[in-house]
Amino acid sequence: MSDDSPWLDGGDLPPGLLLRRDGVFFDAGLRAPAFMAAVERIFFSGAYFTALDYAAFSAALYGGGAELRRARVSRGAPLLRFASAIARFDPHRRALYKQHKIRDGVAEYYFEASFLETGPAGEGGTRPAPPPVRLDFDEFVAHLWCQGVRFGIDAAAVCAVIASGKVERVVVARRLEPAPGSDAAIVEVSQQMQRDDSPREMANGRLDLLTFKNRFPQVKKNARLLKKVAATPGRPGYELSGAALVPAPAREVDLGALAGAGTVVEHLRDGDFLVAQHDGFVNVDADSGAISLDVKIVSHDGVSGRTTGNLKLRAEYEEFGDVQEQRLVEGADISIHGDVFGHLQSFGGRITMHGKVIGGSAGNARGDILVMGVASGATLQAREGEVRVERAENCVISGTRVVVKQASNCEIVGDDVTVGVAEGCAIAGRRIRIDAAGPRKQAEMLIFPLLPEMQRFDRRIAEFGVRADGYARAALRLRREIEQAGQHPDMRNYLLLAERVRKQELLLSAEQVAPFQKLALVAAPALKMIAALTTELLQMEAQEAAMHEQARQVEGRKRDTAGQTRCAVGRIVGDVLVRTLVFNREGGPAHDRPAKDIKAMLRGGGAGVDIVFAGQSGSLDWTYALPQE
Repeated sequence: MSDDSPWLDGGDLPPGLLLRRDGVFFDAGLRAPAFMAAVERIFFSGAYFTALDYAAFSAALYGGGAELRRARVSRGAPLLRFASAIARFDPHRRALYKQHKIRDGVAEYYFEASFLETGPAGEGGTRPAPPPVRLDFDEFVAHLWCQGVRFGIDAAAVCAVIASGKVERVVVARRLEPAPGSDAAIVEVSQQMQRDDSPREMANGRLDLLTFKNRFPQVKKNARLLKKVAATPGRPGYELSGAALVPAPAREVDLGALAGAGTVVEHLRDGDFLVAQHDGFVNVDADSGAISLDVKIVSHDGVSGRTTGNLKLRAEYEEFGDVQEQRLVEGADISIHGDVFGHLQSFGGRITMHGKVIGGSAGNARGDILVMGVASGATLQAREGEVRVERAENCVISGTRVVVKQASNCEIVGDDVTVGVAEGCAIAGRRIRIDAAGPRKQAEMLIFPLLPEMQRFDRRIAEFGVRADGYARAALRLRREIEQAGQHPDMRNYLLLAERVRKQELLLSAEQVAPFQKLALVAAPALKMIAALTTELLQMEAQEAAMHEQARQVEGRKRDTAGQTRCAVGRIVGDVLVRTLVFNREGGPAHDRPAKDIKAMLRGGGAGVDIVFAGQSGSLDWTYALPQE
């Protein structure tokens, strides 16, 4: 140990410290608690470190801090130099340092002129005024340590005020607040998940301002959807006493909680990802945020100009919001849980409306329509399907089959119509069943059993009759020609002889064979003609029979078709008028026409042909029968 850096009482240095001619070192192989204990022994033994590198000193003791990271220690270095020597802290100089003040994690010290009393007292017992002395930063660190300030000394500020000699209150140390870490996070990694609400470009290059480009994203199998970004721990802080301040732990997130149906969490080399198990549309649960993939589209935002615009879809669609006025949804299977004020068009599947339909419309080309709530002022039309409504008011309803529990002021057309209670409606159908019917205020109760136009059957029957008559006349002509050909004497003689020879009633002698053969040669042309005429006759007779058979079949279909028209009303309350209405099936089903045409057909003044019933009470069970010819 060098003479200029004596250790108190000549004792050994504490473990972890090494004193050499080139400085004082920490053993970098030890941990901070060992350094802390060694420094504690040095300072409380009345010594201090000279030429102290406070950044390296703090780095060794605490390993962090904004002003501490300036210390540089090579990764493989065994020693960390932090001071030049160890010196005794002269008690007289220790007396120069005063008490500090601590408030809210900040230590303040009042720097003022310091004097070191030296020399004997003069005459009268007075001492000469001592010259001012300069404080020392290294001593100041040792003084604060012994006073309990062991962290966060602002070396630059302390050295600056000591060098200036100013009388000033200075913040000499600050508490280091813990730095929070970053919480774990989940980020999107798939561009396919992003909606595109820009206007859709049409085939002609123009923009459809009412339709969004990609409102419902669709992803492919094995696509990475989300990635978990791992949490990073915070950095500890320190009180002025050196006590550690532990940062709040970073929050974790559970990527698995976001894995809905059709997705799975995969732990890959480059992180944890939420991956699509199959192709599908992205559905996000509004409450849990879970992501699921489904072959159908699920929306909770409603259909409006702000949220979705008009929709043209090729997949099953389920909407939990409302469909606003003037909005159009086109697709296959459509299910609306909210109310419908706009328009729904399906090219197949089923349209289900769980709420009300107010002033809107629903049309299905090949499928059913179900309204579980009230329909008011709506148009419901299924070209090839059933329409089922709980309650309808002022609606136009048409379909292959129509079922309404309660209808008022409605126009209803279908092949098969079933209504529970009908008030002030105009109803047309091949088969009509109504539990109770009557007028409503100024609206008449009109019922029209639909009669197919029978003239088309009559025309077909007449056509087959004309063709059968033509074949009959041709057959009669052929019979006459055959009879005329058989009247020639040679022909008649040959036929008589040939018949007797065939029956072995006559045996020809050798002399008779030659004349018989000669006679056969003479009759041969006539025989060929008769054979041809006979074949043609058989064909004409077969065609005549076929025409009569087809006429009978058309007649049967006519009777069957007529018998399909039936009207039954269980209870009549008030004025009810039932009239037959003839329609032409060649122009398509009676229900397959625009709503305005249906209204005109049923509410027009000339609607109906023959009156079936007109009364105010009773019941009706009527089946159409063909008039007797």
